[in-house]
Amino acid sequence: MLEIIPDILDFNSLKEIRELLSTAAYQDGKTTAGYRAKRVKENQQVKGDAAGRQRIDDLVRDGLRNHKDFQRLAFPKLIQKPLLSRYSKGMKYGLHVDDALMGKGTKSRTDISVTVFLNSPTEYEGGVLEMHSPFGLEEIKLPAGACVLYPSNTLHQVTEVTEGERQVAVTWVQSYVPDAAHREMLVDLNRVRVHLHKSDPDSEITDTAFKTYTNLLRIWSDV
Repeated sequence: MLEIIPDILDFNSLKEIRELLSTAAYQDGKTTAGYRAKRVKENQQVKGDAAGRQRIDDLVRDGLRNHKDFQRLAFPKLIQKPLLSRYSKGMKYGLHVDDALMGKGTKSRTDISVTVFLNSPTEYEGGVLEMHSPFGLEEIKLPAGACVLYPSNTLHQVTEVTEGERQVAVTWVQSYVPDAAHREMLVDLNRVRVHLHKSDPDSEITDTAFKTYTNLLRIWSDV
């Protein structure tokens, strides 16, 4: 299930992130790629010890943690430290799938991949996130402050930037509900129970919808 949240970062957070990125030290993106992804990864990433890096990480992760739609869609158990990437003219990231386990020391499973867009799509040409889903090719290029969530087992790529510069934060979520199909059913059922709560709060059917959602979450949760 691919989901878009249009306002994961507010104006002030974006402004601060952009200011910090303007003076940040970058390194070759291949340093954080898996052995196969190194073949196709052509971008740059903010160094782990760069000035302002921790502040950017906190702003991105707080934006995710504090957004009710992100919580509803991802059921986040753990959010990885983001990678802060830029794609200048000629850079791209070829077709790949994200690693199943990530992190230094203790690893965590990657259930959901998240791309947070940090600059406007009018600031660059190309640089489209292409998802190779069972339903065909999906192309994602979002406004600054928006993010897209998609299952981490999805083949995807970033097309070549032909003008300007693309700036994104990419992170991964270990979900309390690891199965993507289960998450999708819970998201759909949540929409049903919210609608029933508003339209018919005292109905037995409304109680049944809430009971079913809660018990399925109990069964499917990995805690």
